Amino acid sequence: MTEQSRARFRTEARAEHPDPVLLCLLAAAEHLPAPDPADPDDLQGPPSVDALLAACSAALDRHAAAVRRAVADRAPAGPEETAALLAAVLGGRERFHGRQSDYRRLESSLLPDVLRRRRGLPIMLALVWSAVARRAGLAVHGIALPGHFIVAVGGPAGGEEYVLADPFHGGRLLDLDDVARLVRAAGHEFTPELLTPAQPLDVALRVLGNIRTWAADRPEHARTQLWATELALLLPRHPAQLRLERAELLVRTGDFLGGAAEMDEYAGILDAFDPDSASKVRQEARAARHRLN
Repeated sequence: MTEQSRARFRTEARAEHPDPVLLCLLAAAEHLPAPDPADPDDLQGPPSVDALLAACSAALDRHAAAVRRAVADRAPAGPEETAALLAAVLGGRERFHGRQSDYRRLESSLLPDVLRRRRGLPIMLALVWSAVARRAGLAVHGIALPGHFIVAVGGPAGGEEYVLADPFHGGRLLDLDDVARLVRAAGHEFTPELLTPAQPLDVALRVLGNIRTWAADRPEHARTQLWATELALLLPRHPAQLRLERAELLVRTGDFLGGAAEMDEYAGILDAFDPDSASKVRQEARAARHRLN
């Protein structure tokens, strides 16, 4: 991703109404391959960020047009029929769904690949459902359950009638007992507050967290973890420890001085409330500088 694209990501993250689709597309642009100057056939290089955004927007528009046609044909009455219609179009005819094997693939967290493969993690499929529904004039909200993202068709935040559906399983309808089982499987207890619609920046942070987790389990993908961490740091709200994660990743990818400097800055923050941890971080910084010798 170019500095211009990162600036666009930062600007969108600070907009009054951030677009989670745009944030996820700009994040996916980090994974675009760089052109190979040694390859005479690679004259144009990979698609530009703008071309990527345009292609994905067109794909979402096509799916929304299919949903609008289905709405015109069936005239669903209420959220349950609307959810069934969306499941028939997106989960059925368009085959958007997920499998356990998708958790092992980076593409499952990259929106362009999810649109191309019709496969992805629960949060990405929920994002597709909500983005398509919005374009079709329907109310669908992402619901960030612990460990599993679902959608509400209707208006849970405004006290309106709604139903819950699971895009990962093709749009299967869920009752509150189903939701409680999902939440307990993730080691939590269900409370009604968990059904509050997810905010756009929370969606972006969780998607980037999924990418970081995927890469952290694969040391050869440290640079993928680094860009996901750096984008998360551009969000106005993020865990403070991401600064230390970035510093450690800079060291792992060969920027010893840059990583050490970041560690020293983070240690300065820790001094006020956790001096022992600050001391340990400074030791890491010294070790990073010694690797230059």
